Amino acid sequence: MRLHTTTVLSLSALAVLALTGCSTGRADSTGPTSPVPVPVRPDGESAPASAPLSSAALAKRLLDESDLGEGYTRTPQRPARHDDVSVIGCPALEKLGSEAAVGGSPDFPHKATASFTYAGGSGSEVAEELYSDAGDKLSWGVGRIFEAMTSCPAYQVLAGSAPVTFTAQKVLVGRLGDEQWSQLLTFTAGGRSSIAKQTAVRTGTVVVVVSGSPGLVDAHVHEAVAKATAVRSTER
Repeated sequence: MRLHTTTVLSLSALAVLALTGCSTGRADSTGPTSPVPVPVRPDGESAPASAPLSSAALAKRLLDESDLGEGYTRTPQRPARHDDVSVIGCPALEKLGSEAAVGGSPDFPHKATASFTYAGGSGSEVAEELYSDAGDKLSWGVGRIFEAMTSCPAYQVLAGSAPVTFTAQKVLVGRLGDEQWSQLLTFTAGGRSSIAKQTAVRTGTVVVVVSGSPGLVDAHVHEAVAKATAVRSTER
């Protein structure tokens, strides 16, 4: 059975498929340890927080082939799958997955996604997702996912009748924004194992998630964050 990395690793898929970590641990996040100061205008009044971006505005900030370089081809969006999902070996994560399946986090109102295949890496894939909402909601929703994913050493996910064994490992990531999380995922199906990486970065009201082959994630996460958080005064 061949698993599509970009499908397994999208935040929406994680919420239903692999959001199964016992919530006894905490995912690595290099976010602020003290409250973020509120900007103050010259008149002394607190400046309003940045408003979330629309899905259309987020779509303009996604990486494209010209950003990634030669050898990348954008892949069409795969239709959503609605297989019955169950988790074995991590009861707390199973509960969290059940909540997600009926509308729980992450359910951010604005999002945009893109995925690419890299011909130079034997069909390696990399995917980018952008989400926008109030900063505290993004922080809680994304942190909850990574915390859950890395809390159990190993567990199985049954999607339909096909068992997939997951292990997740927290990895450090340099400071790229207000908060950042990263993990390595190993998933095994049909006797074959694959490794993928997922890094998420929150800057203000935008979260950037880059997932896929570890080398491709490391190669493009910085430019993804830079493009996604560029200031464009005409966007709403």
